[in-house]
Amino acid sequence: MAAGGGGGVPRLKLGSQGLEVSAQGLGCMGMSAFYGAPKPEDDMINLIRHAIHSGVTFLDTSDMYGPKTNEILLGKGGIREKVELATKFGIKTEGVREIRGDPAYVRACCEASLHRLDIDCIDLYYQHRIDIRVPIEITASNQ
Repeated sequence: MAAGGGGGVPRLKLGSQGLEVSAQGLGCMGMSAFYGAPKPEDDMINLIRHAIHSGVTFLDTSDMYGPKTNEILLGKGGIREKVELATKFGIKTEGVREIRGDPAYVRACCEASLHRLDIDCIDLYYQHRIDIRVPIEITASNQ
């Protein structure tokens, strides 16, 4: 994955699968949603590139940020080889908002996120909210 940028931000292992990330991450939610109007795309891409140059390579997004537009933004940055990407699923935004954790929904969300991010592999994919109707073992099984 990412080799990291400059800036001396320490790196650490995350989990037991060999993923290494910058100790400081960049939460990208506010670039596209929730804190006023979406920010200008060029400004946000420049911000992401500045973070990478400074050594912050762990970027966090979600399919619900925008919704969906934040993943699209990160997909446009041409940054894949330089970062570790985390994104989330679990909050259905079409129609009535609801929490979903059934395997078919998880798979569909993952495929859509891969497409929006314009990548082949998500480094960290996790559940944004827990669907209490579906045992976590079923959600994680991805059957």
